[in-house]
Amino acid sequence: MLKPQKAKKQSATASLPLLDEFLLHLQTNYYSPETVYNYERDLNIFQDFLSNTKVKFSQLDKRFILNYKAYLSSIDRQTPRHHKGQVRLASYSINRILSALRSYLKFLIDFDYQSPISPEAIKLVKTERKHPRVAEFNDLVKLIESPLKLEKNKPVGLRNRAMLEMLFATGMRISELINLKKSQIDDTGKIFIMGKGKKERFVYLTPRAIAHLKNYLAEAKDHSDFLYTPLRGRNAADKNKKISPNYLQARIKHYREILRINTPISAHSLRHGFATYLAEEGANPAAIQVLLGHESLDTTTRYVHASDRYAQEVHTKFHPLR
Repeated sequence: MLKPQKAKKQSATASLPLLDEFLLHLQTNYYSPETVYNYERDLNIFQDFLSNTKVKFSQLDKRFILNYKAYLSSIDRQTPRHHKGQVRLASYSINRILSALRSYLKFLIDFDYQSPISPEAIKLVKTERKHPRVAEFNDLVKLIESPLKLEKNKPVGLRNRAMLEMLFATGMRISELINLKKSQIDDTGKIFIMGKGKKERFVYLTPRAIAHLKNYLAEAKDHSDFLYTPLRGRNAADKNKKISPNYLQARIKHYREILRINTPISAHSLRHGFATYLAEEGANPAAIQVLLGHESLDTTTRYVHASDRYAQEVHTKFHPLR
C-alpha cells in the first residue's frame, strides 16, 4: 500500500498534478496494494522523463509522447530506481507503462481537471506474438517433485513441494498462492479464491496435492493465518510474513537448471501447463475458463492453445499425402 510519507515527499516535487489524488482514487476503488504500487512506479518513470527533459506537464503533445515511447524502447532509459537500463523493455512492459499514463489522464478528465492531451492520443506499441511454450508433462512433474530431493532443509523441501503441487493442481496465480490463508481450504481440498479484479472462484486440489499439503502442515510450525510462510531467517517468527513471489520464482529457476530442463519454467508456466494438459485430456474450455478465473472465454481460448503434440497428431492422421 502507498505509504503516506512517501506520497508527501513525491507531491512536493511532482511534475504530474494530482498524482497523489489519482493513487488515492485507485485505493478507494479497492485496487490491490500491488496494483497501486505498480501504477505509482510506472507514472514515476514518466514524471522523471518530464523532469529530465525540462518539459512542463501542460506542454504535452503527441510529439512528446512519441519521444517518450522512443525513450522507453531505449537501453539508455532509467529504471524506476534510477539505474541505467541494461536491456530493452519488452513491448508488453512498454504498453503497461503507457496504459498507466492513459488511466491517469482519464482520471483527470473524469474529475473535470485539465489534461493537455487525450488518453486516446497515446497509442500502444505493437506487441510481438510468441509461440506459446509449455514444458513437456514429464519435465513439469520432475520439477514439481524436485524440492524434496534438492532442498537440504526438510521443512523447506516439504513446503516448496506442496506449493508447486498446488500451483499445478489448481492453476492458481502465484499472487493467489502466496496470499492463501488456511481458512480458505476445506477438508475436501476445495479452495475459495479472491482472484484478480476481485473475482471470486473455487479451485480444487488433487488427492496428490492434499497429501503433500498435509505433509507440509504436519512439519511446519502453526503460527500464522497464511498457508505458506518463511521457515528460516528473521522472518520465520513473524506471523504476518508470507512467502515472497521472487523467492518462489528463484527456486523454480534453480530446480529447472539443476534438472537441465531446457524449456523456461516459471510459476505462470505451471498455470499454463495446468490449462494446456487439461485441454489435451479433453476438458471443456468453459470449465477451464471458470477454473482459471478468466472473465472472457476468448482469453481462455488464446491461453489454452492447441499443443504442438496434438497438432502433430492431427497432421499425421489427416494429411492427404500421409
